[in-house]
Amino acid sequence: MTGDFFLRLRPADLLNFSFAFLLIAVTAAFHEKINDPWSLIAVYSSIVVFQVILERVKGKGGVVRFTYDLGFPVFSILVMFESLEKIVHYINPRDIDPLLIRLDYMLFGGYPTVMLEKIMSPLLTDIMQVAYTSYYFLPITLGVVLMIKKENRSFEHSLFMIMLCFYLSYIGYMVTPALGPRYTMHHLQERELEGLFLAGPVQHLLNFLEGIKRDAFPSGHTGVALTVLYLAFLHEKKLFGIFLPVTAALIFSTVYCRYHYVVDVVAGIGLAVITILLGETYYGYRSKRIYSDR
Repeated sequence: MTGDFFLRLRPADLLNFSFAFLLIAVTAAFHEKINDPWSLIAVYSSIVVFQVILERVKGKGGVVRFTYDLGFPVFSILVMFESLEKIVHYINPRDIDPLLIRLDYMLFGGYPTVMLEKIMSPLLTDIMQVAYTSYYFLPITLGVVLMIKKENRSFEHSLFMIMLCFYLSYIGYMVTPALGPRYTMHHLQERELEGLFLAGPVQHLLNFLEGIKRDAFPSGHTGVALTVLYLAFLHEKKLFGIFLPVTAALIFSTVYCRYHYVVDVVAGIGLAVITILLGETYYGYRSKRIYSDR
């Protein structure tokens, strides 16, 4: 790979390279503390290699182009998120939950997840669990709509911004690991979260898929959802109208469903702001060069 190769990459691909290399460097630096670090390095290296291959063959269209545009970015985000379970606690074993719990108590004079028991109901719990899960579909929905409408520049802009928000949140998890109230405050809850039909199965599925990542602070759900909402406002106003109430419910659900402290949500809002400010600055600079060469 030459310097020209990296200069030709769209911002999202360069970001994917950069974050994979960052995880390789972190894993190598802490290899004595991480179990089976070389397998992780092999996974991250595979992402780099496959990204190079896709860059070479993206012009073939069809399935290859879809993989390049959407399939591989989604795959990379999920794989690198999954790998955090094998990294975070080993490189930074001190969870900050006690601090987050104190901050919430200072703000509200009590524990928000416990206080919300006053409005709990099985129907509301089902609705909130579905709202929480919408986080996984909001970015993909926006991306697919922009792809179908062949809004290529809007799609590439959105892809970069969303990936940046994800990867910044992953860095946050490594720097400030926290389990979240569903683990640390379960003994204080007087009532279990019980839904009518959906909440239980969805909770079990998410617990199985996500494992224990120490991914409470900042709230990636909040940051990513707000970033998607911002992008929908810019590029797809009709989706913005749909996403707005869904995002509001999603953010509330992060605390109601006991995944996050309120201060996690505040940090998630900050994450979205940082993503937009940094992302727009870099993307504007980078895209000028890319599109001027096309």
